[in-house]
Amino acid sequence: MIREQLLQPDAAELAAFLNRHTRACACLVQVAAHAEVTYHGRAASTAEAGSYLLLIKCDGSVQIHHPRGIKPMNWQPKTDHISAAVEDGFCVLTASRRSPAETVRVVLLDVSLAQALEIREEAGFLLAGSEAQLQATLSRHPELIEPGLKVLDRELLTSVGDLDLYAQDQQGRFVVVELKRAKATQEAVHQLSRYVDAVRAQLGEKATVRGILAAPDISTPAAMTLERLGLEFKAVQALPSAQETAAQPQLF
Repeated sequence: MIREQLLQPDAAELAAFLNRHTRACACLVQVAAHAEVTYHGRAASTAEAGSYLLLIKCDGSVQIHHPRGIKPMNWQPKTDHISAAVEDGFCVLTASRRSPAETVRVVLLDVSLAQALEIREEAGFLLAGSEAQLQATLSRHPELIEPGLKVLDRELLTSVGDLDLYAQDQQGRFVVVELKRAKATQEAVHQLSRYVDAVRAQLGEKATVRGILAAPDISTPAAMTLERLGLEFKAVQALPSAQETAAQPQLF
């Protein structure tokens, strides 16, 4: 993953490193340094000398991060030109774009680390989005919950609410599936239990009804309650890509 790494490089070494990797656009470049940052464009700003992390991604976007917080202090979502040069003994990175006209200038005063990281883009999955998206995708790919599962209905109305998925397993047993996009809690277990009881009441005593709680994770108390009630948990953390899902025949 690490294509090249420099520890405490001098200005000339760093400038050559930055120009080499930003022109190739094949690596994520990060530089940890004491630096000054100025911005000119739709507004103007100056960040006094401090410790920052500079990130340059393969698409040319630039981010400069403080030691704290999740948002970058300054960024360029799109650049038309990135270059590095030695000025007055320091390496200076300039990132600019034409529309709108903006320039970020980073004077790298004291550099601790510079890395070029080869990070491949993984395709074929995405993490669960909204519960509606989760429901739509799993209705088309019920095998992600259990092999052989067949979805009979979505949002099936019962006396206690709408079921996320109403299905049938390979043995012909009916299955109530409750979906959660986040960690499942006790409330989700009780909700599933109420749905299962309602379906059993509708189908009669001879029908076998299973209850499955599908979520990325489940709390320990919820898992204990689920087991005590004879219900099941299925970990669902990744879904097929939007392109793959769109290519599948629609069930509903």
